[in-house]
Amino acid sequence: MNIGVDAAALGMANAMTASTSDVNSGYWNPAGLVHLEDHQMSLMHANYFANIAKYDYIAYANTIDDDSAWGISLIRFGVDDILNTTELIDSQGNIDYNRISLFSTADYGVTFSYARKLQVPGFQYGVNAKVIRRVIGKFASSWGFGFDAGLQFEKNDWKFGLMLRDITTTYNVWSIDEAEYKKIADAIPGQNQELPESTEITAPKAQLGLSKKFIVRYDYSILAAANINMQFAKTNDILSTDFVSIDPALGFEFGYTDLVFLRAGVGNFQNIQQIDNTEKVGFQPNIGLGFKYKGIQIDYALTNLGNQSAALYSNIFSVKVDLGFFRN
Repeated sequence: MNIGVDAAALGMANAMTASTSDVNSGYWNPAGLVHLEDHQMSLMHANYFANIAKYDYIAYANTIDDDSAWGISLIRFGVDDILNTTELIDSQGNIDYNRISLFSTADYGVTFSYARKLQVPGFQYGVNAKVIRRVIGKFASSWGFGFDAGLQFEKNDWKFGLMLRDITTTYNVWSIDEAEYKKIADAIPGQNQELPESTEITAPKAQLGLSKKFIVRYDYSILAAANINMQFAKTNDILSTDFVSIDPALGFEFGYTDLVFLRAGVGNFQNIQQIDNTEKVGFQPNIGLGFKYKGIQIDYALTNLGNQSAALYSNIFSVKVDLGFFRN
């Protein structure tokens, strides 16, 4: 749930809290759903870790009335066809490759979103209810639940956003198959003797955003956006204390007649310790392209899909469709 969705947003280093205003707002800031004029759908697929893992996303959103909207989205991140060698050796001590089976491990996130304009002009809010499902073959599985809340404010063409993720702390409760666990309990002598903890906790996070769109000679536009991403724990972020860690992000989108878009962004600023124990600041640049025509928008981003990983850069494609455009 931390990776991000939509190639357009990933190309701008995820600096979307204030500017998001389409079907993907259910992820970035549900308050942005009130900007919808009709129903929209979004799709994204990406391969991760040299095509070992697959990351998929689908979302749908629609207006309820002039002041409110709703949306639903599904995210899956999984690795399929993993070799299960726990029964490779039979009871006689012989290796039998026919005893190898396959399994998958996957994380699922379903988000239900609602947004509404406030009575105060320029303000809108949104909330998310999330259901988390995690499966590791037949060995273990879990269910989790959480909530997000977002707020946006617009004044004089400036947009401000606040996104609070996992505001109640998201809990995942695991169920472990003890019979399967016993098969690996003695794989390494003295290890895996006790069942793992059954509760997984996701702590709250906050994101502040600011954006403005500039029109240049009618045909050209520049969208500038910035995010301040905060975790309430000490991490390797560029600004880090015992109470909060802060990671800024900047994104830009250059548009021509609302048809062609060029995007760039930089984020994930980290203090990286070197071999000689000195530190340097690392960051993650991103670039992207977009094309929009007759209700269909296709976007591409070259980005590191994992927010904190050392994985290679990935090619990300996404599609957004304004379904109302095709209504008879």
